[in-house]
Amino acid sequence: MKDATLANLRKSSDFFKTDEIIRIFDGRKREEIGFFVPRSMREEFDSFLRTIEEKRKARLLQRVAKAQAKDPVEEGGCADGL
Repeated sequence: MKDATLANLRKSSDFFKTDEIIRIFDGRKREEIGFFVPRSMREEFDSFLRTIEEKRKARLLQRVAKAQAKDPVEEGGCADGL
């Protein structure tokens, strides 16, 4: 993995010709901003993102199910929309 600053993005012809993941930093603050994933790794990265998204949605559905279990609908009552 390579490190690069935002200033390196100005030299985009050099920046985007890599086959490695690049960690992007703010040059002044030395804070990590994000990552650049090259096109050659797109399929693997897309499957990784799908896995993360599915886990996030599963956790959300579990929270909704727990909330629904704590607030059951009684006879003659109305659901509150959870």
